[in-house]
Amino acid sequence: MEWYAAYLTLGAIAGFLAGLFGVGGGLVLVPVLLLLFDAQQFPAEHTMHLALGTSMAVILFTSLASMRQHHRHGAVIWRVVFSITPGILLGAGIGALFASSIPAHRLGIFFALFVYFAAAQILLDKRPPASRQLPGWAGMTAVGTFTGWVSSMVSIGGGTLIVPFLIWCNVPLRHAIGTSAAIGFPVAIGGTLGYVFTGMNIPVLPASNLGFVYLPALCWVALASIITAPLGAKAAHRMKVALLRKLFAVLLIALATRLLLKVIA
Repeated sequence: MEWYAAYLTLGAIAGFLAGLFGVGGGLVLVPVLLLLFDAQQFPAEHTMHLALGTSMAVILFTSLASMRQHHRHGAVIWRVVFSITPGILLGAGIGALFASSIPAHRLGIFFALFVYFAAAQILLDKRPPASRQLPGWAGMTAVGTFTGWVSSMVSIGGGTLIVPFLIWCNVPLRHAIGTSAAIGFPVAIGGTLGYVFTGMNIPVLPASNLGFVYLPALCWVALASIITAPLGAKAAHRMKVALLRKLFAVLLIALATRLLLKVIA
């Protein structure tokens, strides 16, 4: 039961952050899931893949809950979501297939470095100038493929990449966050399918798995996250989140450092 309580707590925190900042929550989910899976003595060579796959599956639920709340506030630009989705699905599937072939320790280093990048982006608060318009179909597909690939590799909803891109294309911040939350759903679909497929028929994985998705963790984390994600999205439209973003960045740095030290050791 203590593991279920830990999964519920993790889901509540990740869901709220997903709604508040327009991210899928994976930047928090993956390092903590990795610690929990290690504590349960899951196979060391696959704990990182399990953490990524399970986090990606959780984003299916957090993105839906967050997207619904942002849509109610009129903050989702659906034409952008529909135009970028084909590339997102393709890139996310490829990213999951690629990640599953990389040794866990190298994947952990790549994830930690990406988290440092995301944290620096938040702390510096550097946004690209709104200097262009949204590209056409080919450009949106290319952006979607790259975003889906990176997002699936590190199990995020894509907000770290999509929000700056949309701001660069003259999309207001509120709509960039809401649209990013909606784009997290196709990211999660492509990534989850990839991690399920690549993790099938691996005998050393723990029971109750679906490929690289650990179902008990998925169940309890998702249950809590779908409750708190709308609360975070609602807060994003009512609060000044500048200080919270800085604290979130500090949390990310601490989690990434803990993971990096573990991998190096």
